[in-house]
Amino acid sequence: MKKYFIYFLLSLFTSAAFGQTVTSTVTDAITHEPLPGAIISNDNGITKKTNTKGQFTVARGTIHVNLVGYNGKTLTISANNTVIELTPSAVDLQPVIVSASREGEARQDAPIAISKINSTTITETKATALYQLLNKTAGVYMVDLGNEQHTMAIRQPITYNALYLYMEDGLPIRPTGIFNHNSLYEINMSGVKDIEVIKGPASSLYGSNAIGGAVNFITQNPPAVPSGNISLQGDNHNYRRLDANAGFTSGKFGLYVGGYTSHLKNGWQDYSDFDKHSVNFKSTYAMSDRTKITAGAAYNYLNTQTPGSLDSAHFYSRSYGANQRFTYRKVWAFRASAKLEHAWNEKNSTFITAFYRDNSTAQLPSYYIADVRDNQGNYVSSNGQVNDQRFHSFGLLAQHRSNFDFLNSRLIAGVYLDDSPSSYYAQYLNITKDVANNFYTGFSNTGTYIDNYTIKLFNTAAYTQYEINPIDPLRIVAGLRYDRVHYNFQNGLTAGTKYKQQESNDFNIVAPKLGLTYDLGHNKGLYANYSVGFQPPETGDLYSARQLRPLKQATFNNYEIGGWLSALDKKMYIEISLYDLEGRNEIINQLLPDNTTQNQNAGATRHQGIEYSVTYAPVSSLSFRFSGTNAKHTYVDYSEVRTNYATNTSYTINYDGKRMNNAPAWIANSELTYKPYYLPGFRISGEWQHIDKYYTNPANTKTYSGYNIYNLRLGYDIKGGMLKGAGIWVNALNIANKLYATTVTSNQYGDTYNAGAPRTFTLGINYSFTKN
Repeated sequence: MKKYFIYFLLSLFTSAAFGQTVTSTVTDAITHEPLPGAIISNDNGITKKTNTKGQFTVARGTIHVNLVGYNGKTLTISANNTVIELTPSAVDLQPVIVSASREGEARQDAPIAISKINSTTITETKATALYQLLNKTAGVYMVDLGNEQHTMAIRQPITYNALYLYMEDGLPIRPTGIFNHNSLYEINMSGVKDIEVIKGPASSLYGSNAIGGAVNFITQNPPAVPSGNISLQGDNHNYRRLDANAGFTSGKFGLYVGGYTSHLKNGWQDYSDFDKHSVNFKSTYAMSDRTKITAGAAYNYLNTQTPGSLDSAHFYSRSYGANQRFTYRKVWAFRASAKLEHAWNEKNSTFITAFYRDNSTAQLPSYYIADVRDNQGNYVSSNGQVNDQRFHSFGLLAQHRSNFDFLNSRLIAGVYLDDSPSSYYAQYLNITKDVANNFYTGFSNTGTYIDNYTIKLFNTAAYTQYEINPIDPLRIVAGLRYDRVHYNFQNGLTAGTKYKQQESNDFNIVAPKLGLTYDLGHNKGLYANYSVGFQPPETGDLYSARQLRPLKQATFNNYEIGGWLSALDKKMYIEISLYDLEGRNEIINQLLPDNTTQNQNAGATRHQGIEYSVTYAPVSSLSFRFSGTNAKHTYVDYSEVRTNYATNTSYTINYDGKRMNNAPAWIANSELTYKPYYLPGFRISGEWQHIDKYYTNPANTKTYSGYNIYNLRLGYDIKGGMLKGAGIWVNALNIANKLYATTVTSNQYGDTYNAGAPRTFTLGINYSFTKN
């Protein structure tokens, strides 16, 4: 009885301090979703926190609203059901991240190099492709291959290998063993709220392929109040795009639906038309204050022509014509998941997620078109292939978290199951060629199968992570994950081919992690970690008819230190990390004379570098960001066996000590943004992207000079009056019209260039509405 009487007195005291009470909601100013955990205070020092719906009850009067990662706000509140919108901070000292543990935590508690692209940056950039966002991150170079196609370089050279893990809301968008360097065209850009990038191995939590990095796309949640947005944009190269999204929360139920459709015809590059349609759906239901259900689905369709790369003559003359008009890629991808979250009490919580994937990638790839030549180098014929890879997945992710009073510790444990049967076929094409004009005129399908197989792919894993806080400044994190990746291959071709009719392969690894953070006080801190990453061979590498060598799984040991610092009265934020990533049996793409690739294990490789970012906002209207990485990627133990077809003899080329090809030594991105206080809603920013010179072959005898490009972005969102919610923007990319290649490869017949887009102007308009 005494306890309840004390609670009664406290409530009376709180009411007296705040006066007559009203209920209000705190939301994100851009996504309008509720913000739980925001701190509400008044001048008397009384504080409260918003609940899971972003709601709080206080007295009428002046309050202060603050939340990590957002600009604080002071206002006088007098009416019930007021919506208070917070804007993500430009100088973010401690952003809340989820990718370090699959749960929200302060950045300073995670002993890893992790960057966050928040909703403000996403909204103001108005990106037409994800590379325009990700390349703002220190240590990241997402290579634009056109029409949302890409490859990546994070703590690695530019590579098409499965060294990155791409996730949506913490779930891999593709299963282990079926990686596609292009798979981010399966993301709905319009439905993304935040992007988090872990740099370096994250295998102890997320499993295989999270070696160079893991990229987690966090999708929009249902808004706290009915709201929506529609936008239309186009550029001077005939790109057109329509975005639309809307959502609401009513009582316990919330719903969000958003997507976009884009179209390109007769663009700056010949034979590069494409269509993309994407949509995301997410619903939430709060069964109680402790139990919540979230269901979501994503659909993405891409149909694109693929012009291929250019030879040096066409590239340097800015002749962007394709040497064929029949290659393509068609992708259909659907994902769905249902997540049940339950907080048993303040110290224990559990979530269980069931997921499903269905995916088809059909293509007639330009990179498989090859010329056959005799021993004297004379042209004989041309060939290619058409192929289709399909998979569907049923999976489960379950995780439990317990907090303990002992050393302020936390234990996370989870299991992961992924059953992803897949199929693949490739058929041989005869291709006709106009040799004099170097133009492929057509093809005929021979009906002959190069590959035709099915694979039962089953990945099982268990992981745990334990965090302790033995003294106030020090936090120690230890993690361990065991994975078993099982492939069961069934050959659909007749006996007598190079395959067995049936083959099973198992890959097992225990991936540990040990890290610590140390808070030096005054917004300064250090971290260090050791982690292991692993990469089983892809099914396409193991079982493709083109793959002649057996492959082992690759492992990587990562050693890393870093820190963060705020200065100049918290107007400047600096973050830095140094890493040493040592690979064993790393799977390397060897370029063959016919311009196709063969995979093989390198004995050892080494990747060393420093990543850094500086953000400075001397006044509220001006902010500056500089992000960069300096790196050295080296072959420690690697050689290639080559064949001299004229003499029918083989010889070995050793590359020990050589720089890895397609590995820029310096990558930088910088941006200056001005938002004048006298014109609310207006913004202008200038951006610089730098890619340093790099070798284009492992012998280090050929180089590409790299490039510098400059972008300019302007926008104006009307904040009041009859046109409130309307906006307009203009983006000028590659404003100097620089001739550049996003990536260059070399073979014995010369260099090929993937041309970057010339000067591009994009004009867009949008309208946003919110019912407060």
